[in-house]
Amino acid sequence: MREDTITRSIEEIDITKPAPTQEPMRQYYYIRKCREIVQEESKKLGRPLTARTVTFGCQMNARDSEKIVGILEEIGYQIVEDEKADFIIYNTCTVRENANLKVYGRLGALKKEKKKNPHMKLALCGCMMQEDVVVEKIQKSYSFVDLIFGTHNIFKFAELLYTRMQGDRMVIDIWKDTNEIVEDLPSERKFSFKAGVNVMFGCNNFCTYCIVPYVRGRERSRNPKDILQEIEKLVSDGVVEIMLLGQNVNSYGKDFEQPFSFAQLLEEVEKVEGLKRIRFMTSHPKDLSDELIQVMKQSKKICKHLHLPVQAGSSRLLRIMNRRYTKEQYLDLVAKIKKEIPDISLTTDIMVGFPGETEEDFMETMDVVRKVRYDAAYTFIYSKRTGTPAATMPDQVPEEVVKDRFQRLLAEIQSISAELTKEDEGTVQEVLVEEVNGQDAGLVTGRLSNNLLVHFKGDDSLIGELVNVKLVECKGFYYMGEIVAEA
Repeated sequence: MREDTITRSIEEIDITKPAPTQEPMRQYYYIRKCREIVQEESKKLGRPLTARTVTFGCQMNARDSEKIVGILEEIGYQIVEDEKADFIIYNTCTVRENANLKVYGRLGALKKEKKKNPHMKLALCGCMMQEDVVVEKIQKSYSFVDLIFGTHNIFKFAELLYTRMQGDRMVIDIWKDTNEIVEDLPSERKFSFKAGVNVMFGCNNFCTYCIVPYVRGRERSRNPKDILQEIEKLVSDGVVEIMLLGQNVNSYGKDFEQPFSFAQLLEEVEKVEGLKRIRFMTSHPKDLSDELIQVMKQSKKICKHLHLPVQAGSSRLLRIMNRRYTKEQYLDLVAKIKKEIPDISLTTDIMVGFPGETEEDFMETMDVVRKVRYDAAYTFIYSKRTGTPAATMPDQVPEEVVKDRFQRLLAEIQSISAELTKEDEGTVQEVLVEEVNGQDAGLVTGRLSNNLLVHFKGDDSLIGELVNVKLVECKGFYYMGEIVAEA
């Protein structure tokens, strides 16, 4: 359903009758009900009510926030960047403890603001809210929060907000899991030229350090027809690059009665006229098929970039992590990918300090880094997450040892990355221009197919355009370039 069709459906809903039982019409009904209240409040104040959404965490969360913003705009809120807004929504992440601490810090700072503004509302949603201990803490220590909901029922946002508007008590609605996928809700994209599209939700892998399967639920794949319709609509609206999103996109379609693989989905997406670039994440090494490698090899639209998290180089640790591949299997897979797609850019996730990690284990990780030669890596220190098997494992690694290993790993990755980036210096590459440079208004910033950034002279008229750029000078992890005319 197109955005203008969604808006029209919302306008046509009859709010004098009881709420519909079917989705998304039920949410359209509550959008209208909320809109009436917001309009009345705005009239009293003599100004529009404002809202601010703050997103923590992954691109799945960012996509969820676009839906929240779309609903807020339909309700009548004016979206602002100021956290003194009338309505603030924190879309939370709980992958690492630091993400939780950030949210608690922000809540503490907002307590005074909420006292100053009696109209102010505060909502918390996302992965962090799926943890019972978190919700209990918020009820006890941050009772001024108005609305709490989780990852499975974001589509109910308007209905939950209406419930809060009708009462004076905190509304909490957390689902432990769901098979429900609700399409055709309002959404406000951050970029006009690129967009994320969910292809599946949840994760079945249960890595021993990871909280995601517990907070995102089991894998649920979207219907391929719905995905393609959404992409076609986005392309007709000016989008040239699509990012297909899932906790493990390589598992896409395995929950269908008639299996339909992720490779098959990519082949169908490739056929969408007007679409220029296709990206996807995240890929689990154990599920990356030969079929997918061949589709990537033959594609003219799939970007030459693959994010393939390794987490650790020690087969012993990988087994304890429940990653279901060995170091040797991972390296064999990388060799196969590089043989078929020589110009592929490989990036990864690497964890340091998993319980029981020895110096020998760490050196196995360093060995993988040297053999694969990643273009970039997201390195992070193991963070104990309550509720995961790893949280209760013995032999937690001392902090000083972890920090030393982390710095050694980072130095190795940065050295290799700089060498690889230097290799393309002087070449001409196609660049998607994304924004005016934040440091120099005379420059624009764009992204190469391999996901690296390049800065070059230009103005905002180039945003969203694919242009040829000569990579004049490598600056380690990005390039300075100059636009070149097409031949």
